[in-house]
Amino acid sequence: MQSSREKLLSRRSFCLCCIGGASTAALGWLTPRQAFAEARGIVSLIKDSAATSPIMTHRLRNNVSVLEGSGGNIAVLTGADGKVLVDGGIGVSRPQLIKALDALGGEPITHLINTHWHFDHTDGNEWLHAAGARIIAHQNTKKHLSEIQRVEDWDYNFLPEPSGAIPSEVIANERELKLNGTSIALKYYGPAHTDSDLSVAFAEANIFHAGDTFWNGIYPFIDYSTGGNIDGTIAACDATLAATNNDTIIIPGHGKPVCNKVELKEFRDMLASIRDNVAKLKSAGKTRDEAVAAKPTAAFDAKWGQFVIDPGFFTRIVYQGV
Repeated sequence: MQSSREKLLSRRSFCLCCIGGASTAALGWLTPRQAFAEARGIVSLIKDSAATSPIMTHRLRNNVSVLEGSGGNIAVLTGADGKVLVDGGIGVSRPQLIKALDALGGEPITHLINTHWHFDHTDGNEWLHAAGARIIAHQNTKKHLSEIQRVEDWDYNFLPEPSGAIPSEVIANERELKLNGTSIALKYYGPAHTDSDLSVAFAEANIFHAGDTFWNGIYPFIDYSTGGNIDGTIAACDATLAATNNDTIIIPGHGKPVCNKVELKEFRDMLASIRDNVAKLKSAGKTRDEAVAAKPTAAFDAKWGQFVIDPGFFTRIVYQGV
């Protein structure tokens, strides 16, 4: 029989960003020593699952598709200039991703944009670079992938990535590319989910990839270890709402991969309501555990609390940032 942890990670939309939540959902709040041991186990489970997880292809418009099933949702633009990927998934998914990419056309892979540094979005960097991709990311993504990186909520240290996985081109604020007849706008959100988050907009297709600043239908992880915070995540949602319209297809980092502005607004309002609820508890002198016991997420749990970031863990994340 599968353990509760294995069942959680067998779901198609698993991600490394959920390590802390998966540990909490399965075993409760852990001591640092227990969390470290558990995080190591979950990393292995994620890789094992990614090795066999199927990739689902969602064809959108103007030669833009989304691949779902290897870490974060991967956008792909095809055309004469080659395949342009937004995020690279998990490395052991390579056989399934190659099959899915080949089904989109025979063009080579030429560009890879990382929306941020986390493993479930960058672990495929090395093989995609070897396949011909020029890797573009925010300068903090390059920094984090080049150094030992500790994520406190996971009690886990990531080793520096090999040279082939490191972005060769970095941006500080924004850049526009013109590929396959499409204007691709890259823009830095500022500290949000991490300190390295980029949005990627395909102008002519009216498609917008928000990375992990948007988790559709599930509570998000926010990485305070590398500059993320709840207010910045809400501000990122506001920036995406301002940059899109009612016809825009919005791609979240996790959750159902084809979304719209209404769904993003619901996510944003949920974050703001829970932040305000937790802030009131904290300002009244409640400890973190007392805030969790008060259930400040209760009105949202039925919709948002059914994945690996459970209500208690999300309350702890928010408490840290208010």
